[in-house]
Amino acid sequence: MMSEQLKFIVEQLNKEPFRKNFNLVMFDSLEPMQLLQVFNDVLAEIDPKQSIDIREEMPEQTLKRMTLLLGMLKYKPPDNMADVKTFQQGLVTGSKSVIHPILHWLLQRVPDLKKRAYLARFLVKLEVPAEFLHDDIISDTYSQYEELVESFKMYHKQCEQLRTSGFSTAEIRRDISAMEEEKDQLIKRVERLKKRVESVSSHQRMLEQARQLRVEKEREESLAHQKQQQKNQLFQAEQRVLRSHQQLKDMRQSAADANPESLTRRLEEEIQINSYMVSEKLPKELESLRRTVQYLQKVAAEPAMGQPNIRELEDRIRDVDSQINLLIEKKMLRNDPIDDKLTLYKQQASIISRKKEAKAEELQEAREALATAEREMKQRHSQSSQGEEVVRGDELKRVVAKLRSKGTAYKKRRLELSELKAEYGVLQRTEEILRQKHEAVQEKLQAVEVEKGISGYSSTQEELERVSAIKTELDEKKGRTLDDMSEMVKRLNSSIVEKKSALAPIIKELRSLRQRREIIEMQMQQAAEEMKAYVSSDPQERKKTIRELYMKNIAEQESLGKKLREEQKTVRENHSANMEQMTLWRDLEQLMECKKRCFIKAQNQASVGHVIQDEAKDMLVL
Repeated sequence: MMSEQLKFIVEQLNKEPFRKNFNLVMFDSLEPMQLLQVFNDVLAEIDPKQSIDIREEMPEQTLKRMTLLLGMLKYKPPDNMADVKTFQQGLVTGSKSVIHPILHWLLQRVPDLKKRAYLARFLVKLEVPAEFLHDDIISDTYSQYEELVESFKMYHKQCEQLRTSGFSTAEIRRDISAMEEEKDQLIKRVERLKKRVESVSSHQRMLEQARQLRVEKEREESLAHQKQQQKNQLFQAEQRVLRSHQQLKDMRQSAADANPESLTRRLEEEIQINSYMVSEKLPKELESLRRTVQYLQKVAAEPAMGQPNIRELEDRIRDVDSQINLLIEKKMLRNDPIDDKLTLYKQQASIISRKKEAKAEELQEAREALATAEREMKQRHSQSSQGEEVVRGDELKRVVAKLRSKGTAYKKRRLELSELKAEYGVLQRTEEILRQKHEAVQEKLQAVEVEKGISGYSSTQEELERVSAIKTELDEKKGRTLDDMSEMVKRLNSSIVEKKSALAPIIKELRSLRQRREIIEMQMQQAAEEMKAYVSSDPQERKKTIRELYMKNIAEQESLGKKLREEQKTVRENHSANMEQMTLWRDLEQLMECKKRCFIKAQNQASVGHVIQDEAKDMLVL
């Protein structure tokens, strides 16, 4: 364990920032003062104030300084050094058994200890005796000192949060520079506006009026907001009052109609309706749903049918149709007047039952609509009680009109239902009478059949009618099935067309993305070849890279720019002399042009005189 400890200490002391170049033998053979100096150098790396030569310091001061720093760093001696005096004595004398564990502990956590030492400079409070704190000046100063310590804690915590939050200093600097530019622009704009305003007479008064205008506008907005809030509160209060009045009105109406006879009649009507719904309508619907489920289960359980099976079923259906047609023809030939009367009554009873079922369905729908309206009303009431926005104005009028129309429709349906109930009672009595008559006729018919020797003819006829009804029902189901299949095929075709039209732009976009991917792959391939050539050791290959070509072009352009700048400098230096020389040459050119014109004129006027030219002058002799 000690060898591992020494090895770790030596490795850390040989690294940055110590660079001691120790080995195990050399470090282990250090003198106590040298070991103490090494220990002090480690402490100096943690706290720069500890950078002191041990030889120039008294042992008592060394002990005090080191123990204070170790206590501030929260170092705990090993368990085998429980005696404080032994620990202090070993620390002053440079004992290996004391220094080596401390060095091992310090070198394991140098960054954390540096941070702790830095914070301790500001967070370790000064010990002020209590008797000194009775002085007002010292007490105030110490209070300010404690406030500054707390402020330092807060700022340091914010700084650490900013360091760990991932903000980039470059981004912050860019933001700061951008905000400074915006600030400069705003300052310039304000200055320009001030200059424009200063030229106007009484601009100070106008600025004061503008300031007052802004204040009044802000106040106006605040008052408008308060006004809107008060309007909302007033509207909510009015709604609550209206609801209370409506509830009071409903309660009064219910109290006015609350005699025992009306309540009993109303309850009897509801009981009759509910008993009809429970005993007749709902069982029929449930039975119909069960038959449908059984039929669907049977269809799902059967194996997939091929074309021969379908042809066989079609043949069977044709045979049953022919048998039914024969039975219908026989029935029509018989044409019994008693059966005709019974058929008329049966038709009337079926019509009444269908009407009854339709009205029951309408009643159920009206009840559901009423329950939905009541739920909406409760929700609106809860919203208004919570202070949320409620319906108002035209929307409220539409809701009230809708509720009134629904109430009128409900009353109308209820009246129709009561009429149907009365008619249903009459029809029930009629049906009972007819059933008795039918039983009497059936008994007579059976007796006649026995006498004639054709017993069972009526039951056979009823069976034929039942088969005919089943055949009609099967035909209807078959027609509905074919219609459903054709409708499903249409829906599938339309769905396919919609999917194709929806996929067309996606496919088009996919093609463009593929083209872009090919371009990117080509660019990546070129970049890979460029990178391969650039990292190649062959100088000829490196010369072919785009980077080398660009660098060469940049160098050429820089040399050309340098040459042009030198020429520009030469031109600027000789500009004045060249301009003077150019002026002289221009004057000389004008002089020569004048001489040329004079010479041509003299040639044309030779009869008047002749020109004598010598080196110094020209003369015209007439």
